[in-house]
Formats: sequence, structure tokens, C-alpha cells
Amino acid sequence: MADQLIRATAAEGGIRAVGAITTRLTEESRQRHKLSYVATAALGRTMTAGLLMASNMKRTKSRVNVRVKGNGPLGGILVDAGLDGTVRGYVENPSVELPPNAKGKLDVGGAVGNGYLYVVHDVGYGYPYSSTVELVSGEIGDDVAHYLVSSEQTPSAIVLGVFVGASGVTAAGGLIVQVLPKAARDEALVETLESRVAALSGFTPLLQAGLSLPDIFQDLLGDMGLLIFPETQMLRFHCRCSFDRVLGALKMLGEAELQDMIVKDDGAEATCDFCGTVYQANSDQLAQLIVDLRAESSASM
Repeated sequence: MADQLIRATAAEGGIRAVGAITTRLTEESRQRHKLSYVATAALGRTMTAGLLMASNMKRTKSRVNVRVKGNGPLGGILVDAGLDGTVRGYVENPSVELPPNAKGKLDVGGAVGNGYLYVVHDVGYGYPYSSTVELVSGEIGDDVAHYLVSSEQTPSAIVLGVFVGASGVTAAGGLIVQVLPKAARDEALVETLESRVAALSGFTPLLQAGLSLPDIFQDLLGDMGLLIFPETQMLRFHCRCSFDRVLGALKMLGEAELQDMIVKDDGAEATCDFCGTVYQANSDQLAQLIVDLRAESSASM
């Protein structure tokens, strides 16, 4: 099943729901970064969460940056997700592996540890705005739900999952269900919704059972006036890095540093953290950067 995202409402617009399948992009991340099992689950969950949060933004170029910084062996997780359905991300220590937790599942919480969740919204103009909350469990889903309640005052339930085996990622995705202010006063509705989400055995078992996103929404919200939007948005791993951006970053090092690279290394090499692409600039290209710097300096005098 292709990576995709759908949106829905229920309870006459009082409930907002978004579901995403992210199997292929999570597998691509696993391969690009040579991730361990637990690192794959942690990054896959965070990328899915980023896409779900970005889906509620309005402007075309809007993006969400999600940073998980814990004291566990995995180190930090950084994800950049856009309203356009693109996402990229990485973990600091991709080879970390841990034994299963007490429930027999990948111990993402143990790998992440205690720390903070940082979320930055960039709406495409002006200054991005950010919020920070403490991690609740390190399992990502609980932490994002806590952020939505604490920072955006929106009661939310979020379910995230990644199933990774010897052959790679075979199922990944998640859903978010939010109770909007017009329905928040209906305690019976909120309790029913909470119990249904809590009763889910997870997200990947639903995909493995052959259920589609509309099937999942129908089971969860079908008797609450469910309205599924007709548009299905395709999702993909995509990094915005480029050789020109690398040259721009090298240029910022200054003439002395560039000259040192030419003499000592006969060039420069840079690796993108987000996608693992390796860029190489030879001595001639570095020399041209020095020429450009001198020209810019003369023009400013």
C-alpha cells in the first residue's frame, strides 16, 4: 500500500481525524541511515507524528520540525515534515539496539530516555514559533499527545506504530484524533472516543490485517457522523539538500578555512545528516568560492 494521508471529521465537525501510512518512507530512512530495529521504530514514529501535525497547517509551504532530545543511548531525533507530504529525519546514534521492553516490544522509550520534545512551526513567512514540553514516556506518541494538550490546548489521542523485521519495515503509520472546542463539552462523546482509541491494539496490526485508512476510520468513528475527505495525499521521504547548498555552507567558512582545505585535503567532503548523501567539492570549486568571496568583499567597499 502506498504511503498516504487522509483527513476526516466526525460529530458534526467536533472531531478531527488524520491517518497516515508511512511504510515505504520509514524503510527508506532505515536503509539510508543504516538504522537498528529500535532506531527505525523511533525515527519512523517521529516522522509519522511530524506529518500528522503538519497536515493541520494552512499555507502551502508550512513545515513542522520535531526534535526529541533525551538522555537515552539513542541521543536526539530530528524530523522535518511539510504540509506538502514530504518528510526527512535522522537519529544521532543510529546503531543503538536494546532488548525488548516488558511488553515484548521495541524499547523506544528506553532508547530515548528522559528529556524534552521541541516543536517548531514554520508557516512560510515571518518568524517560526516553537514550544517545548517534557517527555512523558519517550515512546513518541504519548509525548506528542502531551505536547498538543499542553501547548495547543487541543485534547488529542495519537497512535503510532512501526513494524520492522529481518527483511525491513513491513508496516508503519499512525493516526491522530482531536476533540475540537465545539465538542469538548460533550463528556460522553469524549469518554467514548478515549475508550475506543485506548482499545486499539496498535496501528501496525491494523495495517497487517489488511485494513485501509478509511476502514480504520470507519471502525473508530463510523457511528459518529464520519465524513472522510475525498483527497488522498501521497507521502514521501524527500530531502532538500543540494550541492549548491553545500557550496553555500562552505563559503560561510571564510577564505582562510577554504585555503586550508585546498592545501591539506585537496577539496572538501560533506554528508547530509537528514538523508546521508555525500557531497564532494574539489580544489577548483573551493578556489572559485575564494574568488567569489574576494569579489563580494571588493563590491562592498
